Amino acid sequence: MSSGALTEDSATWYGTWLANRYKDKPNIVWLNGGDSKAHQRLSIWTALGESLRQSDPDHLMTYHPFGRYSSSTWFHDASWLDFNMFQSGHHTYAQSFAAVATNVDSIDLPTLWKGEDNWKHVIEDHKLHPPKPTLDGEPSYEGIPQGLHDPSEPFWNDNDVRRYAYWAVFAGACGHTYGNGSVMQMHRPSDGPVGGYGVTKYWTEAIDDPGAGQLQNLKRLMLSRPYFDRIYDPTVVHGDPGHRYDRVLATRGKDYLFAYVYTGRTFSLELGHISGSQVDAWWYHPKDGRSEQVGRLPNEGVQAFDPPGTPEEGNDWVLVLDDVSKQFPKPGDVTWTA
Repeated sequence: MSSGALTEDSATWYGTWLANRYKDKPNIVWLNGGDSKAHQRLSIWTALGESLRQSDPDHLMTYHPFGRYSSSTWFHDASWLDFNMFQSGHHTYAQSFAAVATNVDSIDLPTLWKGEDNWKHVIEDHKLHPPKPTLDGEPSYEGIPQGLHDPSEPFWNDNDVRRYAYWAVFAGACGHTYGNGSVMQMHRPSDGPVGGYGVTKYWTEAIDDPGAGQLQNLKRLMLSRPYFDRIYDPTVVHGDPGHRYDRVLATRGKDYLFAYVYTGRTFSLELGHISGSQVDAWWYHPKDGRSEQVGRLPNEGVQAFDPPGTPEEGNDWVLVLDDVSKQFPKPGDVTWTA
């Protein structure tokens, strides 16, 4: 192992050593893998996962894959994998499809076509058996170049952070992660004015970037309604659900419904999928967590909804429909906890 690369034997030894060192700590989640394509060193990652699980049967474990992959590509049936993780990555639609056009690795091709549509990873993982939770372990980071490696490209911002988060969670992801280009490398003055990936903010400033704070609004929204009976339900969207940034994603519980639109365009829903003869309608603003009550509607037929503001990227809203009889608080007011 003079090169520093793991072998099967050293991976087994290392996994056993790590597990024995940390298995008594309460705050451990194991992430096998190293932002990599597992098929390139499948026996190594398998040995590491199996040795971790053998010595520590109690903590959750997943695998951190390369961009546009999910751990389910290789390990869904592995006994050591408790939940799936995918990396939707840092590329735009155009950058993703350019990679497809030049990629000759047949294993790569099915993983790249999704572009920025991270919700598609969730849907695909949920089709697998046995069912396992999944989440986006590395979406586009706030304050990092689109495509990652060329600082002349536009940087992903808080609008993108929100879109990835709401798309994934509404599609059924068990959670979501957030990354920041300056914070993840702890960029500081002693590193010089420009850090890796072209970042110029120091981490002490970037830690307060708007996207990080805005994700709290997603948590508050989800916990303001009963959580465990919620499902992804595309059937409530009437007509064309939209393409790319215009996509409308709907999720619902027994007594409430959320529909997210990133561009603020008008869309239609088929009512009657939740309980109650009447529903209260709200607009919830992911950017600042405020709620605006729309009115009360009969819970039947097809209804068009026109979000506030001018349709454009980043004018994102969540339509909330509640069974009137349940008397839920306004969206984002957390009175019920999971």
